[in-house]
Amino acid sequence: MQTADRLPDKAAARRSFESAARGYDQAAVLQQEIGQRLLQRLELVKIRPERVLDLGSGTGQCIPDLLARYRKSELVALDIALPMLQRARRRGHWLRRPRCVCADAERLPFADRQFDLVFSNLMLQWCVDLDAVFAELHRVLRPGGLLLFTSFGPDTLRELRASWERVDSRSHVNTFPDMHDVGDALLRARFSDPVMDVERLTVTYPDVWQLMRELKQIGAHNVTQGRPRGLTGKAQMQRLVEQYEQYRQEGVLPASYEIVHGHGWAQSGEQNLPLDRLTR
Repeated sequence: MQTADRLPDKAAARRSFESAARGYDQAAVLQQEIGQRLLQRLELVKIRPERVLDLGSGTGQCIPDLLARYRKSELVALDIALPMLQRARRRGHWLRRPRCVCADAERLPFADRQFDLVFSNLMLQWCVDLDAVFAELHRVLRPGGLLLFTSFGPDTLRELRASWERVDSRSHVNTFPDMHDVGDALLRARFSDPVMDVERLTVTYPDVWQLMRELKQIGAHNVTQGRPRGLTGKAQMQRLVEQYEQYRQEGVLPASYEIVHGHGWAQSGEQNLPLDRLTR
């Protein structure tokens, strides 16, 4: 369970992603790779959605694939940062582009039972209240609709977090919910047959400065509610560099990422959903 000072500051996160929109695609190589892996999981699902929601679409990296996969479906892209959506709007063919909605995932501006598929790549970790998000997603999904998502887990950026903890006790790195907490929230929202699994990736950097520049460039630098509001001193930064250097191997510094994958089916009341949607 995350303490209040470790939870995301939603307003700060929105401003961060608004500022990052222009250079996001050039820096978000990892995010694009994870999105492609999530798209591949759709190959295992028997579903022909009439309407698809790309939740937290960002600049729309996954939109061309979703449009190509579901050629007869209406695609809605939702993000909290308007400049991200303005770039997402340009994806696809001019005759078939996504409808773009700027809104908060915890308060979706849709009527009940509007979507057959909700696809969400690396957005949920920026939400404050997972129960609210999943309740909203269950509300807007039609019975039998699918929620498919990825999120960052707590081991993400563990080297950077541990290095900062040896410098001071303040919140310098975003924290992310545990896979089991996410799964429990799915169950509380009445999603049927939820499945969770974890994938671990490591990205290497020549120094900690490049890592932090990249995090800022994609809007993923520290936006916790308890983050320091003033400038970090030169001495503190030097101590951080020294602490992170302890992880150097073969000339590079690692940055760990824990990728939480999950899916669940929307149900209505006590309705039991068939299990033959997944191919063998």
